[in-house]
Amino acid sequence: MKIGMLTWGSHGDIRPFLALADGLQAAGHDVHLVITCIEADAYINVGSRQGVKITVLRPLNFSPEQAELVGQTAYSIRNPMTQMATLLRMAFAPAEDAMFEAAQRLCAESELLIGHYFMYPLQIAAEHAGLPYVSVLLTHAAIPSAYHHPLSVPMLGKPGNRLLWWLSRVLLNRTIKQYPDRLRRQLGMRPMRDIVSEVWLSRHLTLVAVSPQICERQADWPASIQVCGFLDRPNCELEGAIPESLSAFLAAGEAPIYMTFGSWMPKDVQGQTVALRLLTEAANRANCRAIIQCHAWEACGFTSSDRILYIAAAPHQQIFPHCFAVLHHGGAGTTQSATLAGKPSIVVANISEQEHWGRELFRIGTAGKPTKRRNVTASALARQIRHVRDTPRMTDQARKIADAMRKENGVAEAVRWIGGGDACGI
Repeated sequence: MKIGMLTWGSHGDIRPFLALADGLQAAGHDVHLVITCIEADAYINVGSRQGVKITVLRPLNFSPEQAELVGQTAYSIRNPMTQMATLLRMAFAPAEDAMFEAAQRLCAESELLIGHYFMYPLQIAAEHAGLPYVSVLLTHAAIPSAYHHPLSVPMLGKPGNRLLWWLSRVLLNRTIKQYPDRLRRQLGMRPMRDIVSEVWLSRHLTLVAVSPQICERQADWPASIQVCGFLDRPNCELEGAIPESLSAFLAAGEAPIYMTFGSWMPKDVQGQTVALRLLTEAANRANCRAIIQCHAWEACGFTSSDRILYIAAAPHQQIFPHCFAVLHHGGAGTTQSATLAGKPSIVVANISEQEHWGRELFRIGTAGKPTKRRNVTASALARQIRHVRDTPRMTDQARKIADAMRKENGVAEAVRWIGGGDACGI
């Protein structure tokens, strides 16, 4: 089967699609994956061992000041709907036309389309072409259910949750439906009725790319929604080898904490300096060794020691198992890597989706309650670090969940559902 795939975002939005594309190609399908990365040209030369055709659209070449403005604006907004609309306007819309053109080209050459759940350009193009569309959700927070609440909203029982989901969908449609409707008008299509059921979810098949250890399939989900597990790159060539300086640091003392804000680390030197001071002070107050990830740490004037190692990047899947905990922003990819490594997390969330991941890790017992980036302090982080270090049951629980996750194969499960798609109307 000829399959066209389209994704957009940071590493945590792109690597799952690289893994799924490889899995589908290995299963005998003919796959064309189109990527738009918000992190400069990180994937400009990416390849596929399975022979997947990969097209990288023009990266969003934000200046450091523009990138910092996006981040600052997003995490200064408390309303998750307004937050999402802001991210769409500032980080998605600049590439929308290019992605829409790519989506229409994919439809012209494909029998099935698969897209990131944000990818309304592909969903619209597939609907217009009369082709089946599979949505891949990288978070289960986006699926309405009486058994859980919308983002940043408290549990109110099944009747209350249904009401909150209805209200959230009304607000969501009022806030961001204008973006897909603009493209639909270009093709002479009716306005969208509901962005959740028509874009985020697919009537053909929606794959929830989250481990069953974190996400249980809810009783009120339709049969078209299936949990496949995390989609992961089957090898580490994208991350590279462990640097020699990092290996030496790990061997020189007790296990450190790994600290990273991932793609939400400020892009300008001034912002990175503030973040580095925060993380460095937290590690010093907690009296622990630390590996702190920041691209411009040298330009910010920081120097590594036998207690703290500053690095620009590191292969998370290889490094995390050597740490006693991971302090991170709650991105889907970093959450997966920390959990799979069997390490407790400390989540410092910028946006509501990251808060969701922090709450989920707290629920399953591998993290304390998440902290919001806008009001975090070094002393508060130090308390959380000490709590994780001094709570063996949290580490034991993280290891238990990791052992179960290692038995899962999200890519194989996703390929099975896509290949057996007749049951879901594909």
